Amino acid sequence: MFLLHTHGGEGAVGFLREVVLHGVTDTLKLVPFLFLTYLLMEFIEHKASDKASGFMQRAGKLGPVIGGALGAVPQCGFSAAAANLYTGRVITLGTVIAVFLSTSDEMVPILIAGSFPPVQIVLILLYKVACGIFVGLLVDLALRLMHREKEEINIDEICARDECHCERGIFYSAAHHTLTISLFVFIVTLLINTAVFFIGEETLGAAVSSVPVLGHILSSIIGLIPNCAASVLLATLCSDGIISIGTMLSGLFSGAGVGLLVLCRVNKRPIENLMIIILLVVSGTLFGLLGELIF
Repeated sequence: MFLLHTHGGEGAVGFLREVVLHGVTDTLKLVPFLFLTYLLMEFIEHKASDKASGFMQRAGKLGPVIGGALGAVPQCGFSAAAANLYTGRVITLGTVIAVFLSTSDEMVPILIAGSFPPVQIVLILLYKVACGIFVGLLVDLALRLMHREKEEINIDEICARDECHCERGIFYSAAHHTLTISLFVFIVTLLINTAVFFIGEETLGAAVSSVPVLGHILSSIIGLIPNCAASVLLATLCSDGIISIGTMLSGLFSGAGVGLLVLCRVNKRPIENLMIIILLVVSGTLFGLLGELIF
């Protein structure tokens, strides 16, 4: 994705050309694609989000299966909805875990823009969905075996408090998302280009590969950042060949977009929230390591 030549210039002129100029041009190339992508996502979300939430509510024991599949849709709406539904105990813990683990946030647009093979992107999504469903079903099964009583639904605790611009129309919302993500991409691009310019791409790659387990743990922790910055960073690093797909996956498994932010804000059970976060980090690390063997 990035056109970096660490030996192409010297001093301030080389830095401006290799870091700033490439950062601007690479970001501008993404803007039309991102806008069309988010416009399509907004259209789908407006037409199907209510039905999707209803499916999760009525799913029962199959909640993690439906939640895992819906979480793969490349937008954070379902993770935020799942956090609210779980807070009201409309869906199970396993279902919200499945949604969080399968959520890919900004990964798909970034990887497509980075010329990732479409087949590989599909396989990555399927892998995330399968792992999310597996962990979600396992969590619900464990709770049933522990004879944990199902809590009564408390609708009063459910409310969508995450920022939304839907009332201004899908074009405004798509433009808002495009500008926000483009800014993140530009900042991440500058940071990566600067690191590669001064350190070198081979040196950075060797640093990550020399401590693979630690790299996956670190990636899982980065994934907890409660917005799209984490997925933008990890997907960009992967598309540029600086980190492996498995390392990227570790962060994307633990990253639930704004879902975690909504959960911590509306679910007034901090210990429970902490346990969910720990489970996401552990799952991200393990499935990321497994992803190294698969991809």
